[in-house]
Amino acid sequence: MKRILHVGLGPLGQRVLADMHDRSLGHLVAAVDLSPALAGKPVSAVVPSADPRVTVLPSLDAVDCWDTIDCALVTTTSDLPSCAETFRALLRRGKPVVSSCEELVYPWLRHVGLSEELDDIAKRHGGRLLGTGVNPGFLMDALPAAVTAVSKSVRSVSCHRIQDASSRRIPFQKKIGAGLDDAQFAAKVREGTLRHVGLGESLHFIAHYLGLTVERWDEDLKPVHATRDLTCGLGPIPRGRVCGVRQVARGFHDERTVVHLEFQAAIGQDDPHDRVVIDGEPPIDMVIRGGVHGDVATSAILLNAIGPVMRAGPGLHTMATVTPVMHAAR
Repeated sequence: MKRILHVGLGPLGQRVLADMHDRSLGHLVAAVDLSPALAGKPVSAVVPSADPRVTVLPSLDAVDCWDTIDCALVTTTSDLPSCAETFRALLRRGKPVVSSCEELVYPWLRHVGLSEELDDIAKRHGGRLLGTGVNPGFLMDALPAAVTAVSKSVRSVSCHRIQDASSRRIPFQKKIGAGLDDAQFAAKVREGTLRHVGLGESLHFIAHYLGLTVERWDEDLKPVHATRDLTCGLGPIPRGRVCGVRQVARGFHDERTVVHLEFQAAIGQDDPHDRVVIDGEPPIDMVIRGGVHGDVATSAILLNAIGPVMRAGPGLHTMATVTPVMHAAR
């Protein structure tokens, strides 16, 4: 059984560890979280199935079992610079790393220099680094790219992820602005704290690996308003208040849209689904009715990616450069 170091014990991290134990995919040997409230406590206080002998450490410097660690899971923040020091420390020890950091899915879009640095550290020390998740990481990038395996030609790609966020974790509902008024929504957009992170990364992942030239791209974000009184994990949402977000990214070549990505997540969303449309030969229109549950799928893909990352060569990877990530049997 793989011996795992886990960094980040928020709601996602807790779910990943619980699923790891439930699926018998790994054994937790060390855990790190910056929260003073967790430091020194057994991980089993937040993940009951975890080994009660493993306590939460305040930093990677406190880890003393490096020789026993096969792979590290990092579920901390969305932006790459905030995670960079953690990645540096793990890669310098030659560890394979799987992370939910959204900007890591295609880091060359916003952080070329940092991407090159992490790739260099990994190759010098034998480490491996992969950013993945359900979105970004699969539904709006790796999946549409994989679907084109049967394509003779591809002219454009369009992806639509329409989610009912009613059953999503509280941090996600906060991230989509559920319950805010328009002024509060606009303020959080300006702060950069309210947005789906990774849509641009998904767009450029598709363009890069499918050879679609993107001369310019844009992205816009708008609130979705409740058409009836709703409730969610954050409380009641009166009709007219914000119940979610709609975000669209477009990549253009010769003023023609070659990549179109639409993300909409809202409390009480009608007709949730995931859809991939390939304008090519043959044309493809694939729909997942009901959509893929983001929390279940994010945890699953992080755990399913452990094996492919451990088998990959040293360096900074994407979902297109590791062996296909599939359901990992125990």
